[in-house]
Amino acid sequence: MKYVLFICTPVGGEELSPAEIAEDPRFASYIQHVRSRDVVRGGARLRPGADATTVRVQGDEVLLSDGPFAETKEYIAGFDVIEVADLDEAIALASRHPAALAGGSVEVRPVWE
Repeated sequence: MKYVLFICTPVGGEELSPAEIAEDPRFASYIQHVRSRDVVRGGARLRPGADATTVRVQGDEVLLSDGPFAETKEYIAGFDVIEVADLDEAIALASRHPAALAGGSVEVRPVWE
């Protein structure tokens, strides 16, 4: 079964670049673990929520606003698409993610197939 792990970081928290993540031993260990299990099917590191553009449509008018959809205490910093046996296995992987261990969270959501 496929799941998306939404990696959530506290607003104002430490913002690591992809290069810094690659050098961080916490992330290196996690990445090695999930790659060795061959469960990752995709994913990406996202820019901070402040770099987002939100699009809304009202009638024929397209409305744009800078920033994320809603004011929150966390923002989605990245996502992984994994394929594992069940929700328990997805939760086990999410609980090892450095973001979850450092005060953020990882939302686990099944993918419609």
